[in-house]
Amino acid sequence: MTKEYKTIVDIAGPLIFLEKTESVGYGELVQVNLPDGTTKRGQVLDTSAEMVVVQVFEGTQGLNDESGVVFSGETIKLPVAKDLLGRILSGSGEPLDGGPRIIPDKRVDVNGASMNPFSRRPPEEFIQTGISTIDGTNTLVRGQKLPIFSGSGLPHNEIALQIARQAKVPGSEEDFAVVFAAMGITNEEAQSFMEDFEKTGALERATVFLNLADDPAVERIITPRMALTAAEYLAYEHDMHVLVILTDITNYCEALRQMGAAREEVPGRRGYPGYMYTDLASLYERAGVIKGNKGSVTQFSILTMPGDDITHPIPDLSGYITEGQIVVSRELHRKGIYPPINVLPSLSRLMNSGIGDGKTRDDHKAVSDQLYAGYAEGRDLRGLVAIVGKESLSERDQRILEFADLFEDRFVRQAKDEDRNVEDTLSIAWEILSELPEAQLTRIDNKYIDKYHPAHQNAE
Repeated sequence: MTKEYKTIVDIAGPLIFLEKTESVGYGELVQVNLPDGTTKRGQVLDTSAEMVVVQVFEGTQGLNDESGVVFSGETIKLPVAKDLLGRILSGSGEPLDGGPRIIPDKRVDVNGASMNPFSRRPPEEFIQTGISTIDGTNTLVRGQKLPIFSGSGLPHNEIALQIARQAKVPGSEEDFAVVFAAMGITNEEAQSFMEDFEKTGALERATVFLNLADDPAVERIITPRMALTAAEYLAYEHDMHVLVILTDITNYCEALRQMGAAREEVPGRRGYPGYMYTDLASLYERAGVIKGNKGSVTQFSILTMPGDDITHPIPDLSGYITEGQIVVSRELHRKGIYPPINVLPSLSRLMNSGIGDGKTRDDHKAVSDQLYAGYAEGRDLRGLVAIVGKESLSERDQRILEFADLFEDRFVRQAKDEDRNVEDTLSIAWEILSELPEAQLTRIDNKYIDKYHPAHQNAE
């Protein structure tokens, strides 16, 4: 017989505190029975010999010490099936698209299991996003976790949708899917996401989880785990290559801070919980490729840096856990350049594993290095021009300065629906590099110059 406990001693925000219960497990699902006969769902957040803390998903309004709590003995599970593809669900897995509930093959614990580091296979296969600044200079590799660092008001959502539409493994017939999870977004943004997925046909190979700003903060903590559980099922049960896009990790961390304050925990940096690093790692580390398994989970996590501060705890901790970052630039956005990705502070630590002969093209690494060097020097010269004027520069420096402008206008700038393959990206790179004298292409081997430089192509 199921026991109902009426031992609530305190209610704080979305949390209720009970005493004198029997042994309950961390993460156990709870049903809260209100005096008016309605029920709410909750989850055990903390447990000790004397006290149990329960977070209530729908909020604690209407609860009092007469409310009863029933422990289910089960953790949160996501019903999974291949029918997840093409569906739009709430942050807690309920259908939002008017379709029926998922008929599950099985139900899987959303907390997942840690991936044994020994079982990981080093990521090495190239994923094409169709965006030159990612494919050309900060390449994404299967199984990688590569966050996008953005700021308030920048078009990170548009970039996320473009990646969701365009991402593919070129030359591969293998199944590719996208799991998109949005946390703490407005109704307007949710409608925009849903319309874009349906209009472009991307929804056919996608599963979308939407947690709105007015949904409970507790649900925001579950949403990315729901998404990653769906991704792992598609990858490891159906041998699919899954790209997970999580936006916005900052909203997720704010929910963590809200929960920590309600529990009266001792805060860490800037009021965030001291365990935020561990919590974020439990999300990021669910990306990877397992030896002997055909499927893979790759992760793009988008976070808005408060005040554009890259040293803020959220981007700072994310940078320690993940394998690089893509940085969205406010300066490029003000210039009207889309996507405003600044390649200089951006980094993909696994890029070298996924490019080169047989994967992208043999000249890819050399071209990327030369673009980076030329653009970095050009950006430095802009600062010098502001002091001494352009006329004071040498002819060489003026050409480098023009190269930086050309790089932003031709290589970085592209349309929101423009899907460039890696050959297009490298061709554009060679076109703008040809504006520099060959003697200045010091990072490219002569054999690549002879093979790919437009001047040599024309000579043939």
